[in-house]
Formats: sequence, structure tokens, C-alpha cells
Amino acid sequence: MAVPAYRVILEGNVPAKMRDGTTLYADVWRPDAPGRFPVLITRTPYDKMNHFRQMAFGLNPIRAVNEGYVVIIQDTRGRFTSEGNFYPFMHEMSDGYDTVEWAAGLPYSNGEVGMYGASYGAITQWMATIQRPPHLKAIFPVWMGDGAYEGTLYSGGAFQLGLALYWAAVILAPGELLRRAAAGQNVISMIGALKRAIDSMPQAYDQLPLRGTHSFLGDLAPYYDDWLSHPDDGEYWERWRVSRHASQIYVPACSVGGWFDLYSGTVPKIFNAMPGHAGDEEARKGQKLIVGPWAHAVSDDAIGDLYFGVSATLAALDITALHLRWFDCWLKGQDNGIRNEPSIKLFIMGDNAWRNEHEWPLARTEWTNFYFHSASNANSVAGGGRLSPALPAADEQPDVFHYDPHNPVPTAGGASLMPGVSTAANAGPKEQSRIESREDVLVYTTNPLERDVEVTGPITVTLFAATSATDTDWTAKLVDVYPDGRAYNLADGIIRARYREGTDKGKLLEPGQSYEYRIDLQTTSNVFKSGHRIRVQVSSSNFPRFDRNPNTGRVVADNSELLPARQTVYHNSDQPSHITLPIIPRG
Repeated sequence: MAVPAYRVILEGNVPAKMRDGTTLYADVWRPDAPGRFPVLITRTPYDKMNHFRQMAFGLNPIRAVNEGYVVIIQDTRGRFTSEGNFYPFMHEMSDGYDTVEWAAGLPYSNGEVGMYGASYGAITQWMATIQRPPHLKAIFPVWMGDGAYEGTLYSGGAFQLGLALYWAAVILAPGELLRRAAAGQNVISMIGALKRAIDSMPQAYDQLPLRGTHSFLGDLAPYYDDWLSHPDDGEYWERWRVSRHASQIYVPACSVGGWFDLYSGTVPKIFNAMPGHAGDEEARKGQKLIVGPWAHAVSDDAIGDLYFGVSATLAALDITALHLRWFDCWLKGQDNGIRNEPSIKLFIMGDNAWRNEHEWPLARTEWTNFYFHSASNANSVAGGGRLSPALPAADEQPDVFHYDPHNPVPTAGGASLMPGVSTAANAGPKEQSRIESREDVLVYTTNPLERDVEVTGPITVTLFAATSATDTDWTAKLVDVYPDGRAYNLADGIIRARYREGTDKGKLLEPGQSYEYRIDLQTTSNVFKSGHRIRVQVSSSNFPRFDRNPNTGRVVADNSELLPARQTVYHNSDQPSHITLPIIPRG
């Protein structure tokens, strides 16, 4: 083994004063040597002292110091050792800017600063870049999408209940209790209430109305009700949308995402926004994208029910080495070839292999529609639903199902993040037989494939449908069906009917009238092997990943009444419901 170039000095709780006088505290890992070094910063609400548990998908600070970097791990405002009050996203622009400029002026800093981190640690990077701190030269965001609304707390206008309640109650609220206890407050009764709530979290998802009901959060997470109070994608959310601020971003970014991550669609969206809109040529050309078969904060060789091989893990890629090579280029000025390498690295499921690409979506994509067919009998896998490139006939009859929000379709895998079971078991590809046996799930399946079919890129379902309600939801999944009948989800999505014309403003329905809906299934990369079948599921719920639509037309977060609805899906020559797949030609 090579002898490290530098030994490590660790300084704990180093203060940094923000512009409003609030002091944030960081642990500083630096070389035990004279001189000045480039600085790498991560900012986390999850306790800087627990940073090592994130190293499986992030940067090892000891290795970075050995290679001649200073590493700063800071508690964000209002979390653990840092002063102030925490409110997700709110202060990360100004605090990120101030932290970068503070770090650049430290006596052991040479003024070249980079940022790294996963999940919320990636949010803090993008928020800082929007403020354009002069000394920030490059970032490495892992598992983070385009802001706080789409893909984070809402999707297609539906509230991501599973993530939001889990994040607020299980991840964030306990840290706030620890802070209050450290400050001398009596929090015994609050600890008991929160523990009881967490222990019974599956039942907490069922409580109605959503807003104001989860009293165990009290004032520990006031932002939870704020999220519910802003179901429209308006001004409250717009300030945190990264792609909106692309022209203000002047730094190269290596973005990492996962096919089963919450941000499977929005990580590529940010990557795609930069080449045409970033602030200068270096930022426009200095964008990289890595996407593996991962769920949020999970990069094991097996995700969900499928095994993708050792090469699929971030450990196999040596994520720390990827970080250091990236920052060696942009902070140390090393000509290590990164600037000339392909800009995209994708894991192709099915082949279970990595492949380099140059643009997103891939230029050679053949956008192909697969249309829904049936004789009004697509209910469940036992029905007669078919999927085919052939257009439906003019007289093909619709499929009808009964959506009862008292008995929603349960979440089974996908880009979910919820308590009750581990993230690895709850997210990713899960066998779908339990879901596909339900009468309120329409199932459309191709014949067995005669050759391998690769699907890599964004996926959408275009649905022509009517409901007896004034508002409802439509969900869809793309599924890979194995020759023995096992079926595994690859991508999914939802559209809240009132947001069919855009999530910025809801518009109720005329009951019984057919409307066109576009369901965004985010992205995937999968080879459907010869003998496999391609399947699409259509329903009206995916709970508790998404909140239930009560079908009343009233404000969902304040609604306690649940009404059944009759759902009709059309597939004829005038209303050809279909999925659009990005087919990649194979030699």
C-alpha cells in the first residue's frame, strides 16, 4: 500500500459566522503540514459526527486529506451543533455562499473550493452554486434532483406522503429533540409521543386529514404542514428549482443518480439544462452524469428483489476515487483526462453492465409507442389486456375499474423511501404479483419478445380516461415480465387529474368527460431480454408513496371524506392510450 502523503489533523466544532450573525459549526479534517490546500465542503442536516456512515456513497475524508485536501463537514443551520432554526431548503443559498467564502479565507486554504455530498448534502451544493460564491470551482452532487417540489415532496401534483412524513418524523424531528434537550429543555413527553408515532408509522399514513393531524410533530417540524399548504407548484417552490437558475451556475458538476431513486427523472433534467443554459463555457462543458441501478442512498449489488452484480455498486466504482479525480481536475488543475471523457456513464440493467454515452436522451433513440388493447377485460393479470405497437381499432371498448380510496393499491417497490422496512427492502424492483392480482389494476402486456429490446431514457404514458369524480389520480408502472411469470417494476409515475394542464394551478374535472393525461414515469435503462414481456400497469393509487386522492374535489390535505370513483380508460383510434418507450437500437 502507498504511504499517505499527509497525516490528518481533526479540529472539531470550528465556527463560521453567517451574514445574519448565526454561527454554524464544522469539523475540519486537514493535512498535518504547513502550506495551503484546496478545500472540499459538505453541509448536512444529519449530524456531521455521523459522516462516516455516508462514505459508502460519498467521500472518505481521510483519503481526501491524504491526497492533499482540507475537508470541512458542517452542520446546517439549526441542526445539531449549529445555531439558528432549521427549515428545509430555506437558508441553503445564503449559508452555502457564506460557508464557501469563509472556507476560502482559512489560513490553510488556497482559495480553491469544491462541494460534495448526497441527498440533502447535494441540495446544499446546488443552492450554493445559484448564489455564485467566487471561490466555488466544482461540485459533486449525489442523489438530488431539480428542487423541492417535483420529485421531492410532490410528483405530478400528488404529495409524496411516504417520503415527506418519514423525513419529517423519523429523520429530522429526533435531531430537533436532541438540540432542545442539549439546551436544557424538558422534552421527555415529546420524546414519548414521537416514539409512539414512529413505532406506529404505517397507521400514521392512514390518518386524515393530512394537514394538522400529525400532532406528534408539534413544532418539531412546522414545515411539514407548510408543504401540505402549497400543493400548487408556485412561488413557494420556485425559488428552489435549480433548472430555473441554470444561467446563474458557473461551476462544473458531476451528478450521480439512480434508476430507482426519488430523483431518477430530475437528476438527468439538471444535467440536460446546463449545456445550453449554464453561465459560462466551462460550466456548460463541465457536466458529467453517472446513473446506476440504485435506490435513494442505497447502492448495493442487490436492490429490491433483483441482483445486479458487484460491478453495480458505488464501492466497485470507488466513489471516493471518482470524487478526488474530479476535484483534482477542477481544483488542482491536473490534466487527468476528465475534460475529454464521455459525459455520461450509465448502468444498463438486463445486460448488467456500464456503458459510456455522450448526450441525454441518447441521440439514436427510437421513440416508440406501445398501445393499450383489450375487450374491456384488462382488470388484473388474469384479464385480457395487451400491449402492442399496433394502433387500436375504432370500436375497441374501454376498460373500467372501481377506485376506492379506503382500499388503495399498496406501494410495492419503486422510487420510495418509507419506514416500516429498510430502504433496501422497500425500494427498487419488487415482484408485482400481489399488485397485479387486484381488479383495480389494469394490466397490458406484450407477447414474448423475439429479440432483446433496450429501453433507455425518459418514459411517459399518455392516457385517455374519464372518472365519475371531480378530481382523481392516475398511476402507471413499466414492468419487466420474466418467462416464468415473475414481474418486476422498473419505473412509475402519477398525475393528479386537476393538474393535467400543469402543476402550477389545479382545474377540476367534469365527471364522465374524457381527458388526456400525461403520466411521467421518470427514466430507466433496461434490456428486456428475448422471451421476456413488456407490461404496463394502470390504476389510481400507489399508497402510501403518494397520498390518496379522496375523489371529492376539495383540498386534499384538508379532506377527511373518501369517495369511491368509477374509472374508465379508453383505447381506440381516437383516444389511443399508450406508453412511449425510448428504444435503443442494438447491433
